[in-house]
Amino acid sequence: MSSIIGTLIVGLIAGFVADKIVKNTFGLWGDLLIGVAGAFLGYWIFGLLGISVGSFIGEIIAAIVGAVILLLVINQFKKK
Repeated sequence: MSSIIGTLIVGLIAGFVADKIVKNTFGLWGDLLIGVAGAFLGYWIFGLLGISVGSFIGEIIAAIVGAVILLLVINQFKKK
């Protein structure tokens, strides 16, 4: 993760893509916030697994994975 600004930008992209994958209904701003949180989650998960996210594409993939996981968990609690 090169910087906080970079993480925010990657998170915004990840939130948009994760919304299209999970087909959620949190709206644009909710999806963008989830994308940013998912970026941090994805970096953490990839770090635990020993997977390097050295490139911009790697960061986006990690962020999308984190955002999708986060959206799936939120959906499970939302259904109850």
